[in-house]
Amino acid sequence: MNRALRTAATGMFAQQVNIDLISNNLANVNTTGFKKSRPEFQDLMYQTIRTNGIAEDGKTTEVAEIQIGNGAVPVATTKNFRQGDMTPTTNPLDIAIQGEGFFQIRRSDGTTAYTRDGSLKISADGQLVTSQGYIVEPGITFSSSTADISISRDGTIEVMEAGQTAQIKLGQVELAKFINPAGLHAIGSNLFLETGASGQPIIGSPGSEGFGEMAQGSLESSNVDVVEEMISMIVAQRAYEINSKTIKTVEEMLGMANNLKS
Repeated sequence: MNRALRTAATGMFAQQVNIDLISNNLANVNTTGFKKSRPEFQDLMYQTIRTNGIAEDGKTTEVAEIQIGNGAVPVATTKNFRQGDMTPTTNPLDIAIQGEGFFQIRRSDGTTAYTRDGSLKISADGQLVTSQGYIVEPGITFSSSTADISISRDGTIEVMEAGQTAQIKLGQVELAKFINPAGLHAIGSNLFLETGASGQPIIGSPGSEGFGEMAQGSLESSNVDVVEEMISMIVAQRAYEINSKTIKTVEEMLGMANNLKS
């Protein structure tokens, strides 16, 4: 009886984690470049109960074992880096990555983070930065006389200065990719950090082998499918409910045993 109570409790906890992830996915359905998460579960250790052997012609043969499980446990969450839809904008500094790759972001402590969010800005000192003010690597600096900005599919940034008739090349946006992007560590603000599981970043130019291309004037939408998440929520709710009913059933059985009279 006590085993059944503990087993049902682990099932309820596992579904609570599942609902937590689903709610976060739905909360970020409009977050630029957001990648949805999914939980991974494993069954816990089993208790094996061996039955008595069956005697046949003086020999003892063991029948199949009886194994009783002890529930489930969440072991990992995995990011799904499937490409999100492209949303056109009128902002020349909005850049979407079509394919693999991440923008490289220099954080305030000097470390490098990675993002798919291409809603970029120009800071007060003319640097190309994210919405949080982090510098995009390699650094690109615009002058106060910049009148027009053009970003090609290979990440080349060219500008037209006021009073000039020819474009000036300022630099090129570089991308980073990972052997295992699902191993990246999410820290919020649409940023990821390198981990031992992700492997070291591979740096390259947009459009080169294995790297996506730049799409100026567009943003990558979240890859969350609302209908899919709603279905997952219903399944998780029912699984939570049936585990709670298991606890109620065990409690009723314990009550019956407690009320037995000799």
